[in-house]
Amino acid sequence: MNWITNFVRPRINSMLGRRDIPENLWIKDPESGEMVFHKDLEENQFVIPSSGHHMKIAARERLKFFFDKGEYQLLDNPRVVVDPLKFRDEKRYVDRLKDAKSKTQLEDAILSGSGTLEGLPIIATVQDFAFMGGSLGMAAGDAIVNAFETALVMKRPLVLFAASGGARMQEGILSLMQLPRTTVGVDRLKEAGLPYIVVLTNPTTGGVTASYAMLGDVHIAEPGALIGFAGPRVIEQTIREKLPEGFQRAEYLMEHGMVDMVVSRLELRSTIANLLKILMKTPMPVAPAAPEILPPAIAAPESRAGA
Repeated sequence: MNWITNFVRPRINSMLGRRDIPENLWIKDPESGEMVFHKDLEENQFVIPSSGHHMKIAARERLKFFFDKGEYQLLDNPRVVVDPLKFRDEKRYVDRLKDAKSKTQLEDAILSGSGTLEGLPIIATVQDFAFMGGSLGMAAGDAIVNAFETALVMKRPLVLFAASGGARMQEGILSLMQLPRTTVGVDRLKEAGLPYIVVLTNPTTGGVTASYAMLGDVHIAEPGALIGFAGPRVIEQTIREKLPEGFQRAEYLMEHGMVDMVVSRLELRSTIANLLKILMKTPMPVAPAAPEILPPAIAAPESRAGA
């Protein structure tokens, strides 16, 4: 027992009224190494102000920033069988789930809500990478299908924010079955004539990229997002060649036609709202016409008497 650390310092701090400093008070920019005050980062939607680097963002924060006034109603996710394969590796799957739920305060990797975007009613679905890498299992698959079904019933467009490492290995073939199930959900939404917009965030990989994440009417990527099926390292080891600079990043994919546009998180609301209004054929507000300015009247020359 360290007497000074465990006894003297706490007594001095209590006498002086000092409080413990939170560990996350400052965030380090992964690109420049600059330290950013957490509150400033949060107010900027977790985009580093100086470099524009997009940090990962929790599902609830994403929905709050996306919907009008941060107001939305959460959709209830269906309940599924927990650990159907009784899977265990270094740790039991049920224990991994408990840890992920405690860490994120989520039941699984998917969170959906209904609300408005610039007055347009929509459904938004977010995949949270903090929950076991955003992996797609039975619970996440059912939640996504439920979001599609809700959008169908309410006749609303759906915006999906994808972030995943792929299918959840602890559920084996049951996780892979979620790929065709979610694809059917996409098809049903499109048959009803409702728009489906996908926002690809960092990272979006594996089976998620091979299914619903690449089936949108419009694909938007956040700057610098890693998007692909297999990771760059795996591809390099397989083909034994050096990959091009920026391979599988959002900007590279847009140049090669895999992504429609790369949009900053700070501009996503207005960009998606405009796209949905076009796809839904919503009348766009017309700016009032400027008053016509007439040139000053030219007086006719007065006739002279006796002329």
